[in-house]
Amino acid sequence: MSQERTITKVVPGQPTSDGAGVKLTRMIGTGQLDHLDPFLLLDCFESDQPDDYLAGFPSHPHRGFETVTYILNGRMRHKDNQGHEGVIEEGGIQWMTAGRGVVHSEMPEQKEGLLKGFQLWVNLPAKDKMSQPHYQEHSSDEIPCDIDENGNIIRVIAGQSAKGTQGPIQTEQTQASYFDISLVAEKSVSLPIPVEHVGFVYTISGDVTVVGSEHQVKAYQLGVLSEGSQLTLQAKTDSRVLVITGKPLREPIAWGGPFVMNTREEVYQAFEDFRANRF
Repeated sequence: MSQERTITKVVPGQPTSDGAGVKLTRMIGTGQLDHLDPFLLLDCFESDQPDDYLAGFPSHPHRGFETVTYILNGRMRHKDNQGHEGVIEEGGIQWMTAGRGVVHSEMPEQKEGLLKGFQLWVNLPAKDKMSQPHYQEHSSDEIPCDIDENGNIIRVIAGQSAKGTQGPIQTEQTQASYFDISLVAEKSVSLPIPVEHVGFVYTISGDVTVVGSEHQVKAYQLGVLSEGSQLTLQAKTDSRVLVITGKPLREPIAWGGPFVMNTREEVYQAFEDFRANRF
């Protein structure tokens, strides 16, 4: 018998800035929610004011984890020191495995208009922290969609839907699932969630109720999920939510700015390698 997942905590997020002054709301990686193993950080960016985003994220390093950039509106150019360059456009996803180290920039490819999206940091297990950097990139039309009997639309970016639709992103290390769901007013949608996964719901617009939970997750809020094997969402109005889950690594976390390793010594080595141009 399926056990329904409920909401154990609702997080409103913390306004902040990063990069060269880009305004963000940080949902994971704050005093309210330090991390949610294997997820280290979730930033939401949304502005139609160019001064809030034009400075972007000039060249900076990463080691030991993955960065996941999902663009809802606008365009973001990515360029790294390995010779990789491309543009993430509306509805597109980039899943970058930084591994042993990469230096990259992420700059808005627009001078005006709305820029809206998310960056998620996903930890890597110790055995993969020094792996070769690589990318998984998919445009909007490469992401499959399910439409259920209620008219809800489930974009399957990673993981597998209730209908068996497989997302294009492969996430062997954490078995992460990443769904973007558009719910019809007064309707519900159910998703199977692996029992061993932790996860969260983030409401992009509208408001949703998780069946069996006392908490609503309103727009711009994150709800941490309890244990269970199924998640059922209901919406009073047309709503849009992200549902993201993954298998915990249960390993020590040593975090130093753009580097996430297992020990402080490994973090110090990452800084030394970066200074010595060994990335």
